[in-house]
Amino acid sequence: MRIIVLLLSLLLMPFLAVANSGGGEKKEEGSGPVIEYLEMTPKFTVNLSEPRKYLMINVQLLVEGAEAVAKIKKHMPALRHELIMLYTGRASDQLQTMEQREALRLETVTTIRKALENLENSDGFRDVFFTEILVD
Repeated sequence: MRIIVLLLSLLLMPFLAVANSGGGEKKEEGSGPVIEYLEMTPKFTVNLSEPRKYLMINVQLLVEGAEAVAKIKKHMPALRHELIMLYTGRASDQLQTMEQREALRLETVTTIRKALENLENSDGFRDVFFTEILVD
C-alpha cells in the first residue's frame, strides 16, 4: 500500500509543479502594460539659421502598451516630418544651455502629442528623450 501511495505521489509531482508555476504567470500578466523606448531612426540632422551650422539629434520615444507602439510606428513618417519642421532654422545660440535644450525637449513632446491627436490619439505616448545632441 505504501508503494502505491509513493508511486502515485511521484506521478502527480509534475502536475503540481505546473500548477504552482501557473500562479506566478498570473502575477506577471497583471503587472501592467509594457513600456518601450522607440528610437526615431535615422538621427535628425537639420540646418540651423546660420550658414554651415547644423543640429544633429537622436530622439527616443517612451511609449506604453503594444497598441501605442504599433500606432507610433504606423505614424513615424508624419512624426519625423513634424520634428524636422520644429528643429529646422533655429539659431544655434538658442541650443547651448541645458535649460534651452530642456525647453526644446518639452516642445518636442508637445509637437508629437499634437501630431498624434490630429492623426488618431496620443494614448500611450509618455515622453521624449534626447540620447545625442550636437550643435555644430
